[in-house]
Amino acid sequence: MSNRMPDPDFIRRVLPLGRAYARYFSPEVSGLENLPASGPVLVIGNHCGLYWMPDAWITGMSLVEHREAGEPSYGLAHDLLFRVPVLAEALRRAGIRPASHDAAEAGLKDGGAVLVYPGGDWEICRPWSERNRVDFGGRDGYIRLALRAGVPVVPVVTHGSHDTLIVLGRGADTAALLGLDRLRVKVFPYILGFPFGVTPVLPQLPLPAKVHVSFLPPLDWSLEPGDPDDDSRVAAHYAATERVMQAELDRLRTQCPNPIAAGVGSLLAGIASKLR
Repeated sequence: MSNRMPDPDFIRRVLPLGRAYARYFSPEVSGLENLPASGPVLVIGNHCGLYWMPDAWITGMSLVEHREAGEPSYGLAHDLLFRVPVLAEALRRAGIRPASHDAAEAGLKDGGAVLVYPGGDWEICRPWSERNRVDFGGRDGYIRLALRAGVPVVPVVTHGSHDTLIVLGRGADTAALLGLDRLRVKVFPYILGFPFGVTPVLPQLPLPAKVHVSFLPPLDWSLEPGDPDDDSRVAAHYAATERVMQAELDRLRTQCPNPIAAGVGSLLAGIASKLR
């Protein structure tokens, strides 16, 4: 995927920090038996939680911990994160690469599990009213990539992560007005929270919502040969993928209709147990 594979020693050192961070969101992970322990696999998720990204943290750590020793795991992230040298170095050592088709393809050729969020900034900045909706924004590159590479696609659905912030709007018009498209940025989200009230971009403190990450079985279409240039088939696969993932998100929402209350309750129970 690059001249360097993920650094396993670095990952071992930062995992405890990642687990400590994730505990704030009372994480629950299910369906890991659906994730191959070895070999190339494309893992696709619904993106939630803006800059705090509990979905990516919990899912990424699950990949690393579930995969067999020596089996690399990669994630893709926005180019902007790699413009900060120290952060870029840490991300690369952890197996995170600037998001691109070539980077994902190279990770699969390495035999790795590659985690991608097709909806990207469009989905992660969706408003609070759409927090329980899977919305890839029509981006189907992951389907063409999987068909071309001949690898299984494992969906991972996250519930509760987008309850951690109250996003009022994507701010797409503001982003266009500011010319942010030059940086591959299409959004300028407005967020309601503490301590800044209503503000664009500035990081508000996340609400301690309970986050459930559910790995589903590989999608049927990804287990059969297919033509990545057949637009009608790709469109059908896209619709089927969103349908499967939305059904799982609806199930998780029924199971836990109020992630914030569940998360607060879990945190208080944890504190009480330590005081006994």
